[in-house]
Amino acid sequence: MLQPIAGRTVAVIGGGPSGLMAAELLAGAGAEVDVYESMPTVGRKFLRAGLGGLNITHSEPYGAFCSRYGDRRSHLQSVLDLFPPDALCAWVHDLGIETFVGSSGRVFPKEMKAAPLLRAWIHRVRSAGVRINTRHSLVGINSDSSITLKNADAEFSTRPDAVILALGGASWPQLGSTGSWAPWLEEKGVEFVPFESANCGFEVVWSDHLKEKFAGTPLKAVSLTFTDLDGVTESREGELLISEYGVEGSLIYAYSKRIREYLKVHGKATVYIDLLPGRSVDRVLQDLSRPREKRSLSRHLQGCFGKDALKRTLLFELLTREQMEAPGTLASLVKAMPITIDATRPIAEAISSAGGVKFESIDDNFMLKAMPGVFVAGEMLDWEAPTGGYLLTACFATGVAAAIGASRWLWELD
Repeated sequence: MLQPIAGRTVAVIGGGPSGLMAAELLAGAGAEVDVYESMPTVGRKFLRAGLGGLNITHSEPYGAFCSRYGDRRSHLQSVLDLFPPDALCAWVHDLGIETFVGSSGRVFPKEMKAAPLLRAWIHRVRSAGVRINTRHSLVGINSDSSITLKNADAEFSTRPDAVILALGGASWPQLGSTGSWAPWLEEKGVEFVPFESANCGFEVVWSDHLKEKFAGTPLKAVSLTFTDLDGVTESREGELLISEYGVEGSLIYAYSKRIREYLKVHGKATVYIDLLPGRSVDRVLQDLSRPREKRSLSRHLQGCFGKDALKRTLLFELLTREQMEAPGTLASLVKAMPITIDATRPIAEAISSAGGVKFESIDDNFMLKAMPGVFVAGEMLDWEAPTGGYLLTACFATGVAAAIGASRWLWELD
């Protein structure tokens, strides 16, 4: 896929999945590659993503997979075609890491951990001749196409033949993705969309009682329905996590962009939770209409929810006594319990960020139009996707695209 570029020098700024992928491919094409990473080790956000089980990609049909990138699909389709989920899995297997497909269709390493994969990858990258320089931060790119870096000892400049920027977005800044590069790229004429929280939690006002008893508890086997600004209504099943500040989890992350946009216009947004998606409203009403006799309402609700105390507590939290005492009303609300969202959580807490370098600012080689010889990959670009392996797949794929583009550009210089 890459043009032969023996002897050419390339600096890759950022040691995450996009940067390491670009470095590996360019070294394989014959380039002399240096990776510069500001943190003490590479792949820190990659390791963090794997704490609960590293979700590499997704096994759903390819067309459905690509649709998860929303209105950025048109920009990413050709990139994903270069390195689709099957190719990513084959690449992982080539590192000696076995994978399996979970019940949700998500793909994981057999050991569920990120560290073994990263260790094997770093070994292979180094064996290909890539030099990995940690604790090296990019200060800027100069008018003569040189780059200025600093480490603990000094500030220095170097002039590679090409530069791959893979500096990440602005989520989890403690792991190196600070977004601090945005102002100086804008100064050089690169168009940029301000960063926002994506795949983030949302703020909901809970009572002290609910927070004290259930913060950190998953709300399982529910369905969430939301109607966006365009009037499009969508329902999905999954689970939420009740937190001190509100809600988080993969189910709400799938709606992040649409809820975020709704909040900008209306200030608040309402989602509807079906607490019993496997039962019809008539069946719920039948269960609720059974004689209560001397049982309390809470004990009576166990006929519907069994031992799920969180679901029962949420009803008492969000509904009035009158609504709780009317079986018909209660049945309808069990199937569509309204939860009012007040705000997104800060970007520093988000799994990923929206915004970044506009695709209109790069050419077909993923090179910045305003900065010849400088290429961009990963979360620096203005795209977002839900969790489920979509984020990592696109990060890898844009690293592939930037490497191919850089090799093509360097080859054509000869």
